Amino acid sequence: MNFPALMLAAWAIEAAIGWPSRLYRHIRHPVVWLGAGVATLERKLNAPHLSHAARYATGASATLLIVIAVTAFAWANSLLLPPTWPGFLVEAFIASSLIASRSLYMHVAAVAVPLSVNDLAAAQMAVSKIVGRDPAHLDEAGIARAAMESLSENASDGVVAPLFWGALFGLPGIAAYKSINTLDSMIGHRNERYSAFGGFAARLDDIANLVPARLTGLLIAAASIRPQAFSIMIRDARRHRSPNAGWPEAAMAGALGVRLSGPRIYGDRVSDEPWLNAGARDPDAKDLRSGLFLYIKAMALGAALLGIAWRLTA
Repeated sequence: MNFPALMLAAWAIEAAIGWPSRLYRHIRHPVVWLGAGVATLERKLNAPHLSHAARYATGASATLLIVIAVTAFAWANSLLLPPTWPGFLVEAFIASSLIASRSLYMHVAAVAVPLSVNDLAAAQMAVSKIVGRDPAHLDEAGIARAAMESLSENASDGVVAPLFWGALFGLPGIAAYKSINTLDSMIGHRNERYSAFGGFAARLDDIANLVPARLTGLLIAAASIRPQAFSIMIRDARRHRSPNAGWPEAAMAGALGVRLSGPRIYGDRVSDEPWLNAGARDPDAKDLRSGLFLYIKAMALGAALLGIAWRLTA
């Protein structure tokens, strides 16, 4: 099995049809099943009366259990499918469910459309579905910035990273990554409930995204054909609170000549984050549309890299 070819096929399926709504109504989605398992284990095992060390160890054990179980299930499916074209296509369809390039574009475009006609209420509602900050406090620049940051970060987490690990290890690789990323999104938060129990999952996700995040930043910068995209990325990426998200976000900021990150409000808490590309102007609706176009070009470059990897390993 040529893993880059499998990922190209999976990506083509996902970009063309996504996860069909009829299938979702009948069997939901693999990530929904995974999320239900994570939530169940967290409720049963994350006991507040335990010490920090005990909760960390319990969370680490639960994280490893889920990752190993998901990887083993994917590996078994890969072994059981026949080495034929129908078997290849079934495996590619399964893998396609773990890529999110189409849904990412649609969610961000759902913000860009009302923002372009100054419908702030609709844009706030749309952006609330992809970011955790309070949309009521966001003006046009805040909405555009939040959506652009989500687009940049999730281009790595939702597209490049799963394809990267899938190209290396096939269906088990993409499934293992998706389980790690889902664990981080559910329990990897820095708050009283999750900081101990989800600490291991958060660190594991940082490691899994180390190379893909930097690769995503390079794809965005290269697709923009603007030298400042590279220079801003190299200068500002490490200023981000995340060891990985700063790379694609700083590349996007430099490519479009806008500033991203910065202070934001979560509930009743103000998070005083540093700016990426500080001194540049705030983004607007036009910049968000430009960011979507740049995302398409960057992902096309990623597909070309997968194609090269396919030919080199054929």
